[in-house]
Order: sequence, then structure tokens, then C-alpha cells
Amino acid sequence: MQIRALLLIVLCFIMASCQSLPVDFDSAKLGTIERDITYCTMNGVPLKMDVYYPSTRQAQWAVIIHIHGGGWISGSKGIDEIVNPEALRKSGILLATVDYRLAPEHKFPAMIEDVKCAVRYLRAHASEYNIDPLRFGAIGSSAGGHLAALLGLTDAAAGFDVGEYLKYPSNVQAVVDLYGPANLAPPHTRRLFFDRMEVFGTYDQHDPIFLRASPVYYADTASPPFLIIQGQFDTTVPPLQSRLLFESLQRKGVPAEMIIVKNAGHNLLPVEGQTIQPSIEELREKIMEFWMAHLKK
Repeated sequence: MQIRALLLIVLCFIMASCQSLPVDFDSAKLGTIERDITYCTMNGVPLKMDVYYPSTRQAQWAVIIHIHGGGWISGSKGIDEIVNPEALRKSGILLATVDYRLAPEHKFPAMIEDVKCAVRYLRAHASEYNIDPLRFGAIGSSAGGHLAALLGLTDAAAGFDVGEYLKYPSNVQAVVDLYGPANLAPPHTRRLFFDRMEVFGTYDQHDPIFLRASPVYYADTASPPFLIIQGQFDTTVPPLQSRLLFESLQRKGVPAEMIIVKNAGHNLLPVEGQTIQPSIEELREKIMEFWMAHLKK
């Protein structure tokens, strides 16, 4: 009986320690938002992120990097409607929304270089933010989905890791890609980007930059799990793009799921007054299930 009681005490101690914040973490930050943190400076441009702290007290939260859309030429670190910050907060997942350099002033690959620097910054400051450096996810919509996919599929060999905190990796362990372009190489180049090729610094569709910018060509057996969400009637980023990425991941044996949202156009907006299926709320729940499956201990 004494041994059993001792074991129970030890178990209770372990469980309590797992639910305790580090002593040097400011508990006043729980459930709050810290805005406009400079995470890196690239070519003299200070890059900002907002951090949404969980309301739970356990040590080492998982992290979600949110990457905004806007065709690589506009947008800022707001939150897409499909992201549920309150559910993340209650689930013990820290959310970081990031700005990145935009075209035409800054050409690709500036955008992915910045996003990768954001991941490295958070890993370099893991103890400060009470996060687990081994549990990172990324979510992005449209151009942000493209960057989230590249973030998940590329390592240092791709050449996108430049700037600060280079001793830390920029990989993530799970990706939600919301209708992001996946194959930018011919014959897709002009069909997708005829009005936006300046983002990539060339109007030659055969320039190798379009191949380099295409997530489909980086999938391998070590790639993280993907959840891909695509509007059925999206004409800005056609469903073919998501299907190409999904098939590329499947060929490599990567866990991947694709959801085609019926009656939805770009940004998952309903077309012709129709009702989208699944609903935004149902998609929110599906995304949370994905995070919990792949990022929670």
C-alpha cells in the first residue's frame, strides 16, 4: 500500500508539473494578444507578427503560423474567418499571424524567406513564448496557402532560409492549405499569373523561378501531413491546383486530405446565392481536429 501511495504521489506531481507554466513566464499574458512584434528585419524592412496567447497553463504550447493571402501584393496579418483563435486559445495552441514583404517592391522569394524567418524566430525564443519547438503548424489562404505549402515542403536545401536565426530550422509539422496555388510552372504560369508575373521578377513563363516557386515539386516521404481546402467553383485558383498538390503528396505516401467545398468560389465565398457545404463552422471544426491530431501531445 505504501508503494502504491508513493506512486500516486509521484504521478500527481508529474501531472501537476505538466500543467504548470515555467516560473519565468509572465502569466498575465494568458489569453491576451501581443501585437506588432518585430520578428526579423530583411533588407532593412522590419517584419511584424501578432501573438495570440493560449489561456491554458501547461508548459510548451504548440504553435500555428497564420499566413495571409492577397496575391503576394497586398494584405496584412489579420485572421481569416475560417481560423478560430478562441478555440486555439482554449486548446493550448499559440497563434502567430505574420506580415511579409510584398511585391512588386519585393520579388519572390522574399515572401517565403520572411515566413521561414518567423518560424526560426519563434524557435529561437521558444522559452520566452512557452512553446514547443517540435510542434509547429502553418495555415494560409490563397497566396498564403501557397506560402504555407512551401513552408511545409521545403528545407534549407531549397535556399529559402536566409537572414536571422539560421541555426534554427524552419520546418513545420502540419499544414492547412486553403486554396493556394501549387504548380506555377508552365502550362499554368500564364493562366494563373498573367496579371501578376511581376511578383516573380519576370514575364518569361519558362523562367526557372516558377518551377522553384511550385510546392508540388518539393513533396517527399518526409513531408508533414496536409489538410487542403478548396472551393468547387474557384476561378482565381482553380481546383486543379489543389488536386495537383494532393496527388503529389499521395504519391509520396504523405498523410493528406482534400476537402472540396461545394458552391464555393475563391475565399470560400458562396456563388450565385448558394449555400456552401461544408459550412465555415464545420470547416473550422475540421481544421481544429487536424491540429489536435497532429500537434497535441
